[in-house]
Amino acid sequence: MNKFSSIFGQILQIFSKSEFYEAVRETKADKGVKGFSCWGQFVAMLFCQLGQAHSLREITGGLATCMGKLRHLGIEEAPKRSTLSYANNHRPWQMYERVFYTLLDKCKGLAQGKKKFRFKNKLFSLDSTIIELCASLFNWAKFRQTKGAVKLHLLLDHEGYLPVFANITEGRVHEVNIARRLSFPKGSIIVIDRGYVDYGLFAKWTEEGIYFVTRQKDNARFRVIRDNPIPERGKILRDSVIEFEGFYAKEDFPYQLRRIEVWDDTKGEVIVLLTNHLEFGPTTLAAIYKDRWQIEVFFKTIKQNLKIKTFVGTTPNAVMTQIWTALIAILALKYLKFRSTFGWSLSNLVALLRYNLFTYRDLWEWLNKPFETLPILYPKKSCDFLGTPIVPDVEQLPLRGI
Repeated sequence: MNKFSSIFGQILQIFSKSEFYEAVRETKADKGVKGFSCWGQFVAMLFCQLGQAHSLREITGGLATCMGKLRHLGIEEAPKRSTLSYANNHRPWQMYERVFYTLLDKCKGLAQGKKKFRFKNKLFSLDSTIIELCASLFNWAKFRQTKGAVKLHLLLDHEGYLPVFANITEGRVHEVNIARRLSFPKGSIIVIDRGYVDYGLFAKWTEEGIYFVTRQKDNARFRVIRDNPIPERGKILRDSVIEFEGFYAKEDFPYQLRRIEVWDDTKGEVIVLLTNHLEFGPTTLAAIYKDRWQIEVFFKTIKQNLKIKTFVGTTPNAVMTQIWTALIAILALKYLKFRSTFGWSLSNLVALLRYNLFTYRDLWEWLNKPFETLPILYPKKSCDFLGTPIVPDVEQLPLRGI
């Protein structure tokens, strides 16, 4: 460990500078940059996420009050509010999208084998969430007559529960439009809710060897071909092989489906599932759909613990920059969680990191033993062997623990 680097500084070391500046070059984010670097903007916006800063004033003020602690972050001084605002408004958000996918590759290596189910098929959940905006301030984010919003479309890999694809659109863009543009490895299982029910899309996935599990729409017309045996005990009420009867439904999807009725104790109702997977047991398919809840947990975690509900800028570029840095922050937290032996929840990790960002501890030791790792203090020795007083360099030596 570098003794002169805070926990925040060690988190930044996860990001390769060479890969970061490659993303800068590819997106031409440094075009016309004078003084305030792209790395400085990234440090400030990541501090906004991990430090829970609510405004440009809190970001710049929070960094400015860390006297002598900024050099190890790769910046000389805290930016001015106008400087950071200009950078967020004009430097392309695509740079942060590239950084996100670069970090994702590192996380995938640590997430291998961290999955709930034993089957070899890749399991994904696809969903979206609305991020509401004030219509008068964000007049470009059209959603409804009196409301503005953007929509975060996300694909969650259940191996490590990593967000492997993200797309941010205006709030009125339908989820199916994004689903049609995605491609998956053959044999993948996609878990979706009823908002993605599109029989033409289902036919395309079936022809490509991709499986889906979803809820049946209430107005679906179908014919039962046969009933499969069900477990004597459990919550499976019926397992049938069906085909659609409606003219347009049958024309769009001329294949057979499984229709599974499952009793839900939580809601006290019957849930009807549809899938084109004809081999898995009904209990397994029900468990697969139940695990879709993890993407809802992901949305809840990112909204409650990171800054994507209030924004420090109002332009489209500033909003996109802040959302992508939130996604980068959640990946960084996942990376730390994977490398830790302590039983962290993401919300607890975010909270304790916020209190310790500028303390001087060994990050990896602290992750494993958060309540036992002491901060690094000044050395007690005040004179060298000739009796000359030692004057510490405040730009390098760590301050006493907060």
